Amino acid sequence: MIRATSPLMTALPEIFSDWFATRGWSPHPHQRDMLDRAERPALLLIAPTGGGKTLAGFLPTLAELADGRHQGMHTLYVSPLKALAADIGRNLRQPVADMNLPIRIEDRTGDTSQTARKRQRADPPHILLTTPESLALLLSYEDAPRIFAGLQRVIIDEIHALAESKRG
Repeated sequence: MIRATSPLMTALPEIFSDWFATRGWSPHPHQRDMLDRAERPALLLIAPTGGGKTLAGFLPTLAELADGRHQGMHTLYVSPLKALAADIGRNLRQPVADMNLPIRIEDRTGDTSQTARKRQRADPPHILLTTPESLALLLSYEDAPRIFAGLQRVIIDEIHALAESKRG
């Protein structure tokens, strides 16, 4: 569990502060904590339903990608449920669209068209939302090192559903 331990806080980029303010919101402590600890090698986020976990988990990524300079895949999101990945995608695309951020978010599951799969291999999105099976296929490709070359962050959702199964 993440707990605030330092009075020094990473500055929330202005575009994000403005986005929160236009909704009458302010970042939850766990959202700030995820941003403050973005450089740590591993974090575990536990928060109640409706507590802003999606934004908390992706806030460091969005802040890092906001300037539009990163090329290729930055963040890989893995969920055991493709429906959950689709929901996360919808919830993530809204703030990206609201702030007009130059970030491409795409899904890759068994339902992804061959055209989209081919495009994703040639030009990986900044954020890829996928399942363990689709990730295993991506990793098996000869060009996997190129596809994942810019990867900075991996988010594993519902880890308890993967930890004790062959899917994990």
